[in-house]
Amino acid sequence: MEIGSSSRKIAFERNRNERDIAEKKMRCSVVILNWNGADMLRKFLPSVVKESKGKDMEIVVADNGSTDDSIAVLGDYPTIRIIQFDKNYGFAEGYNKALEEVDADYAVLLNSDVEVTTGWLTTLLSYMDAHKDVAACQPKVLSFTEKEQSGAKKFEHAGAAGGYMDKWGYPYCRGRIRDYVEEDRGQYDNVTDVFWATGACLCIRTDVYKENGGLDGSFFAHMEEIDLCWRLQCRGYRLVCVPESTVYHVGGGALAYDNPRKTYLNFRNNLLMLYKNLPDNRLHKVLAVRCLLDYVAAMQYLIKCEWGNFRAVVKARWDFQHLRKAYKPLREENLQKAIVSYPKTIADRSIIVDYYLRGKRK
Repeated sequence: MEIGSSSRKIAFERNRNERDIAEKKMRCSVVILNWNGADMLRKFLPSVVKESKGKDMEIVVADNGSTDDSIAVLGDYPTIRIIQFDKNYGFAEGYNKALEEVDADYAVLLNSDVEVTTGWLTTLLSYMDAHKDVAACQPKVLSFTEKEQSGAKKFEHAGAAGGYMDKWGYPYCRGRIRDYVEEDRGQYDNVTDVFWATGACLCIRTDVYKENGGLDGSFFAHMEEIDLCWRLQCRGYRLVCVPESTVYHVGGGALAYDNPRKTYLNFRNNLLMLYKNLPDNRLHKVLAVRCLLDYVAAMQYLIKCEWGNFRAVVKARWDFQHLRKAYKPLREENLQKAIVSYPKTIADRSIIVDYYLRGKRK
């Protein structure tokens, strides 16, 4: 993009904001990772700017090497700090690099396709201030698409009212099991401990994030927030959902839910996460069961002629086997630092059995 008055203005404001930040530590940095999301920025930044004001707050957009007009869009928001990367580092490493440049008590990892509501941020921060043993929390996440199309209040797939995991490593949420998503009727409006908090809107203590290695950059995207939350719980922290805070999420912005690349990352990263974090007395049994269940899933894709997803699962299994040796040091480090060997927020149930054989949807 040619350097014009708009670009000079952005550069000036960025330098000014960086000087201001250096003089005073922020209470909270709302960090939006963007990659070719100009349309999302146009649509959702206004709500974030309006509802996230405060002299000790800042909004940061970390741009993952966008080739669209994202930077030009940010010219309309001179108070927003811009961090520009030379390429797309993915969700995980992109946030790691962004938080290296953040000095705040709290950081909120906020997707660019999220509409926030009044009080969303102060509610999360107040809870964190009052509960020092909580490393991170999330709001209630509802579907922006459903709200726009039908006015319905339905939970959104990525996070809903707090995430859990079953004993075989399958994640699910209060309000979403597999592909079934519930309507929000206030049934999950209590604050509760969760196994994982959504990466779509994750409020976390910045020092805890950095001290515990942040997101696993090799994951690129998918499962990285669950992996981080698992590590944090094993090291003595809690994760919670604070449903008094509400946001609306589009979802599937970077990769559609049925994209084979997404399927590959979900299966591969889930297996790597299990290998990194499960204690010895559970690891081999879980991986054996998952081997069977993963190939059942691959066969289902094959029967439905979803060749891309079939190949994605097979490749994920193959790559996992070849990556185990490289991940062994991370596994050893996690087990050495663990205070809790197996978080109590992992459910002693099989979501696959509940969903497909018992017909449970809630």
